[in-house]
Amino acid sequence: MKDTINIGGKILDLQKPIIMGIMNITPDSFHKDSRFNPFDEDFLKKANEMLENGASIIDIGGYSSRPGAVDISENEEIDRVIPAIEILVKNFRDVTISIDTFRAKVAYSALSSGAKLVNDISAGELDPEMVPLIIKNNYPYILMHMRGNPETMQNLTGYENIYSEILEQLDTKANFLRKNGVRDIIIDPGFGFSKTIEQNYELMKNLSIFKNENYPILVGISRKSMIYKLLKIDSSETLEATAQLHLQALLAGANILRVHDVKSAKNSVELYKILKNS
Repeated sequence: MKDTINIGGKILDLQKPIIMGIMNITPDSFHKDSRFNPFDEDFLKKANEMLENGASIIDIGGYSSRPGAVDISENEEIDRVIPAIEILVKNFRDVTISIDTFRAKVAYSALSSGAKLVNDISAGELDPEMVPLIIKNNYPYILMHMRGNPETMQNLTGYENIYSEILEQLDTKANFLRKNGVRDIIIDPGFGFSKTIEQNYELMKNLSIFKNENYPILVGISRKSMIYKLLKIDSSETLEATAQLHLQALLAGANILRVHDVKSAKNSVELYKILKNS
């Protein structure tokens, strides 16, 4: 795996854990404290807090991917995310923004407005225009493993070998992108997407398998149902358990943590550094 990744001209060191802060411009994302209106004062306040606490990337999403979420049109998704991106760019000159979308039209609009990175939960499977867009413009790209779509994914959890099947899908798509000139690719095993709770923990236990693919690994486990359903608590009560899993992910080789709580993730990173160097 290469030592750095270039996101819109900003070079990020992959030898150090990178924190991505989540900001959802949605009314129905599963963790209510991640929902924002870009025109409210709290939006800029939270973004500033994330950046000051150590976030290198802010991930903006306008489409909730949780099962049962309301489907919205491309135009409505664009209307949600573009003001948020423009406000961040205006107020934080050096901010690095990723756009969380599986739609090429939304991705292009976001990147034209100041986003630098595409975070696609479908790895290009839900919009046939996404991969050509990434290749044509050589956009940095996060491709995540998922089967089906957000409505059907939890009915598609049958695997003969979960590791080899996830690796095959991610590796095939990443290698295709690389052969077509895309230089900056990140893979995401897709915790919580087309996987049972038990399968999610199997993946966490064996996350180091993905290091063999020579691509940076993003892990998104923050406050997910794999935590609160297992522990029988609300998502608002999952901060401590999330922090423990973040540390485990880093020890297993994760390069990027996608998180709701940047300060807590930063603490996990500091503990990881001590354990790694001791």
